[in-house]
Amino acid sequence: MFTAFLIKYAEIGIKGKNRYLFEDALVRQIRHALKKCSGEFIAHKTQGRIFVEAQTVFDFDETVEALQHVFGIVGICPMIYVEDEGFENLGNTVVDYISRVYPDKNKTFKVYARRSRKSYPKDSQEINRDMGEIILNAYPEMKVDVHNPEILLTIEIREKIYIYSEIIPGPGGMPVGTGGKAMLLLSGGIDSPVAGYMIAKRGVKIDAVYFHAPPYTSERAKQKVIELARQVSKYTGPIYLHVINFTDIQLYIYDKCPHDELTIIMRRYMMRIAEYIAKKTECLGLITGESIGQVASQTMNSLIATNEVCELPVYRPLIGFDKQEIVEAAERIGTYETSIQPFEDCCTIFVAKHPVTKPNTGIIRKHEHNLDEKIDELFRTAIETDEVIIVE
Repeated sequence: MFTAFLIKYAEIGIKGKNRYLFEDALVRQIRHALKKCSGEFIAHKTQGRIFVEAQTVFDFDETVEALQHVFGIVGICPMIYVEDEGFENLGNTVVDYISRVYPDKNKTFKVYARRSRKSYPKDSQEINRDMGEIILNAYPEMKVDVHNPEILLTIEIREKIYIYSEIIPGPGGMPVGTGGKAMLLLSGGIDSPVAGYMIAKRGVKIDAVYFHAPPYTSERAKQKVIELARQVSKYTGPIYLHVINFTDIQLYIYDKCPHDELTIIMRRYMMRIAEYIAKKTECLGLITGESIGQVASQTMNSLIATNEVCELPVYRPLIGFDKQEIVEAAERIGTYETSIQPFEDCCTIFVAKHPVTKPNTGIIRKHEHNLDEKIDELFRTAIETDEVIIVE
């Protein structure tokens, strides 16, 4: 029965003179999301409102699901609209709407009219009063409650007249692309996909880099990461996933450096490579899924040691989360079941039995000089063999 959707946003509404830029970005993201749905739609903005209008038959559930993956949307209101053929016709439409949407009529309600078209013969208060009377005459079991109604029936008088009463929650945040671009260090674990999701929710376009270590990590481990990127891309749009063969660098570090420092030194080289690619692709920062104290490489001292090799800012949205909070977030966005598949990534394969938890950056730098003979060549080879996969 529904023929359109009103799209509600929150933060965009306080952007002042730049508001139109964010609205335009949100409309673009909505159009992109709806391309995957059956049916044809027109998404447009008018007078501080964004509407999605169906031009053909469409799958309601599929369409709502697509809109629920668009950052910037806080509410999706399924609507019907009527041409202006008089108040009696509007009343009949509202009565039919309630009949179809609410089989149980034993509810409280309130009519809330917004009259943008000032030429309409009734003002907002008159519409509220007269429409309430029509509803009570049609359904005597319903009751008016102007303070806390179970049904808030909204009628918007514009060039057409829109009727809606339900708000389906959206993901919130800001439209992707309004906050620049950043590079996500994506592993096969639980944390990094959630971190990418959270930064993308603030309007940041996401690219990603994955460090692959064949034959120590399998092709299935790589496919797992691609699948995680695909799940995150439902919210972010297409992700350019850079797959870096890290095996030779890891083996060289394993051979030349103290084993209690393996994780930190490997992590430093991952950050160097990720930053190199980030700068080349015009990213404005790196994103990791690190949380203070979760593992040895995520103590405050260890984070200082890894930050030291980066010029770009490193964004860590999970820094104060505990593991259960991260797991709950992963379950909510749909990445958890993929993340727990038992395919090891390169970090877990080469982890030291007793890793240092308070690395001294001066000592770390000194031990990295053990790599001087070949590390630049290995670094260049890793970059030159970068495999880029467009995931969506």
